[in-house]
Amino acid sequence: MGNPVVWFEVLGKDGDALRQFYGDMFGWSFERVEGGMDYGMVQPGETGIGGGVGTSPDGAPPYQTFYVGVDDVAAALARAESLGGAKTVGPMDLPMGGTIGMFTDPEGHLIGLFKGPEGQPA
Repeated sequence: MGNPVVWFEVLGKDGDALRQFYGDMFGWSFERVEGGMDYGMVQPGETGIGGGVGTSPDGAPPYQTFYVGVDDVAAALARAESLGGAKTVGPMDLPMGGTIGMFTDPEGHLIGLFKGPEGQPA
């Protein structure tokens, strides 16, 4: 696989309730993100990928998605648009490091892109 899936996200109306559900369902423990976001991150175990569960930004509908690691978020967003997708977010720098972007594919599925902080893999 050229560009691996590196992160997942589940956002909805009530981040606390979602974290409770996924914690009870799968035994996940969440580390809250500081900075005003209602977002908790779960770290991968010996296998799998990490992810986040929280409250959708104001006005955004609930969604779930996955993030694909890329070398250049802006270039990947441009490529998605050239292939019939539509850019929805970014590129946007994250407070904890790295850059994200999001696009919808031609059928409307929301997909994320992630570039790790300089010196770290996507």
